[in-house]
Amino acid sequence: MGRATDTAYDAVRQMILSGAAEAGSRLGEAELAETLGLSRTPVREALQRLGSDGLVEVLPHRGARVVQWTREDIEEIFELRALLEPYAAARAASRAPGPDVLGDLHERCDAMEQAASAGDLGRVARLNSAFHAAVIEASGNRRLPAMLTSVMHAPLIVGTFRRYDADEMSRSMHHHRELVAALAAGDPAWAESVMRAHIRAAAVSLRGER
Repeated sequence: MGRATDTAYDAVRQMILSGAAEAGSRLGEAELAETLGLSRTPVREALQRLGSDGLVEVLPHRGARVVQWTREDIEEIFELRALLEPYAAARAASRAPGPDVLGDLHERCDAMEQAASAGDLGRVARLNSAFHAAVIEASGNRRLPAMLTSVMHAPLIVGTFRRYDADEMSRSMHHHRELVAALAAGDPAWAESVMRAHIRAAAVSLRGER
């Protein structure tokens, strides 16, 4: 049953991340089980796991649906990110990341820029999440990844990139490059300021206030 649950979890998660299952849409156990060729039990368990991830809302007697964020939710999410991620970036810079870490971040920047040029926003979002996760890991604070998992909602990130115009996308990519430069320089203040600007710019774009 564990393997079937993993299969259901991966499949439904990909539906959400790709946008095939839109925010607010219903996720019926019976329909998903038929589509995936599984029984309802692993599908139910997968939906519970996705609920713990913050991607699905399981409603008593009403089934499950893809989480839909309100303006207040968005404000809270980006407020937390603007507090925690600049700290992570500053701490990572103070630890002087080695060439392996910096090389990996440069490669992620290359891949993001290529995906952005190709218009593959789902891939941009996945690479962006991996980039931020790598910076957080480089901070060396073992509690930060768990604290940020609940606010690094991939569908919300995809939505952010979908709202970007060409200039905003270019600015976001430049922020990533500048952050790597700040980490390479071992400058915590620079890294912190770049990350804060990056998060706040994303919040403004998602609110539609540009």
